[in-house]
Amino acid sequence: MKMQLNPVLFFRISMVTVMMLITIPVCYAQKPSFKALVLTERGGLHEGFVAASLRWLDSLAEKHNFKLTVINSTEPVDDAYLSNYQVFIQLNYPPYNWTDKAKAAFEKYISEGRGGWVGFHHATLLGEFDGFAMWDWFSEFMGRIRFKNYIAAKASGTVHKEDSKHPVMKGLPPSFVIPDDEWYTFDKNPRPNVHVLATVDESSYQPASDIKMGDHPVIWTNPKMKARNVYFLMGHDAKLLGSKEFKTMFTNALLWASRN
Repeated sequence: MKMQLNPVLFFRISMVTVMMLITIPVCYAQKPSFKALVLTERGGLHEGFVAASLRWLDSLAEKHNFKLTVINSTEPVDDAYLSNYQVFIQLNYPPYNWTDKAKAAFEKYISEGRGGWVGFHHATLLGEFDGFAMWDWFSEFMGRIRFKNYIAAKASGTVHKEDSKHPVMKGLPPSFVIPDDEWYTFDKNPRPNVHVLATVDESSYQPASDIKMGDHPVIWTNPKMKARNVYFLMGHDAKLLGSKEFKTMFTNALLWASRN
């Protein structure tokens, strides 16, 4: 005697099976591969760059399946807070106006390799600003430098790769133009204390400028720290997010620093 399965029951079982097959891999795929904390400086001259970067980071997070948390002050930052994140993005926030607990937690995060770090532009505004003393540890981290001057009128400049084998430089041509940026200069060259990844050719500035360093590193990492870290001197204008090379470097740096 043959038993016949109720068509309605068969349909329901089939649908449940299909939904299980669809849902299980989707849930798995949605688990973020890493978490990134973004500390931003909002308002003022850098707002265009910061806002454009956050929009681009949102799309990058979707593409590479990571989670972003954005903060505009260091108030929540301590050891426990930073333990939630695999990489810290310092998106133009300066190295002052940090709480003492945030400074202590960040120093451990970097020196002990608790996570990675990607910093931009204003992160090397090292000195005495807005009533704050210079953060000596951060100056050491950036190559024992102090901010000296900058090209206020902005200039385009040709950047040359120096370490083509470093993961941050992957997929980049030997040289490329960075549009309309403020090129910072410092009291001394960071080169003896960091590993330089790229320099800017000061003779290529358009318009030309007398504000120069000579040998002028603009992308570097400090291998003395256990954290994977990279600093980009550029980061003033929203036009940067129209640069294929800049977005390639930013992506490379984020994935490398987060160990992904």
